[in-house]
Amino acid sequence: MPTLSTTRGDFEVILEGPADGPLIVLLHGFPELSISWRHQIPALTAAGFRVLAPNQRGYDGSVRGGSYATADLARDVISMLDALGSERATIVGHDWGGGVAWTTARLFGDRVERLIALNCPPPEVLSHEVLTNPAQFAKSWYMFFFQIPRLPEFFVSRKMPWMIRGGSYKRDAWNADNLAPYGQAFATPEDARGPIDWYRAAMRHPVRGGKPVSAPTLIIWGIEDSFLSMAMISPQSLRRALSYGNEADVALIEGAGHFVQNEAPEKVTAAMLGWLTTA
Repeated sequence: MPTLSTTRGDFEVILEGPADGPLIVLLHGFPELSISWRHQIPALTAAGFRVLAPNQRGYDGSVRGGSYATADLARDVISMLDALGSERATIVGHDWGGGVAWTTARLFGDRVERLIALNCPPPEVLSHEVLTNPAQFAKSWYMFFFQIPRLPEFFVSRKMPWMIRGGSYKRDAWNADNLAPYGQAFATPEDARGPIDWYRAAMRHPVRGGKPVSAPTLIIWGIEDSFLSMAMISPQSLRRALSYGNEADVALIEGAGHFVQNEAPEKVTAAMLGWLTTA
């Protein structure tokens, strides 16, 4: 894949679609890669969008090291927009990529045209839920496990790529062929260190400042998610993150879990395009 050089490092990216099309940035989650958007990219480019899907900081082929604080990962996104000469873009994120997307919209609202989050609540909502809801605390056990030095890297490198299949509701979405790139990308503890450092930095350096999200927002949610509670995308919960009067649209995807864009790709693509072309 090509490399996008930015002021914050070089990122391996998928960059497709018309050069003059509106830019849409697709941010993968953990433990994934840019290819997790393989089902959505062709439809988005066919609709006229210019699609940028990077392997984010610490992931295969991209810059390693530096700060993994969520605010700095959002700065990575802005540096990519700058490298492409784009003033504004639609930012889409799944899982941890959703956390970066929410944070980009919070800290750099003037650069975000629209926001789409897939199975990821705003970070401040997740933090509140983990600290106040015992059920969500139990579901989030791995976040605390990842704070331990070295052992999590060994665990992830040994368990990939089957962690993705095991964490899915619709497991037949995955097979040896489409899981192989993930296994290669997380083959050693060193490969897993950057992605796990996202969790460590998030706890040590929570996002501060910024403004409530004012960009039009769509939340896509696989309702069989075994990691995250749907209570976190209720209107009451979202008031912690959205500006006054900004009500998020929500598309609930039945028969899919956390890895929704791979478990129900046609439904997710339809939800994205339907919203993007009418919002």
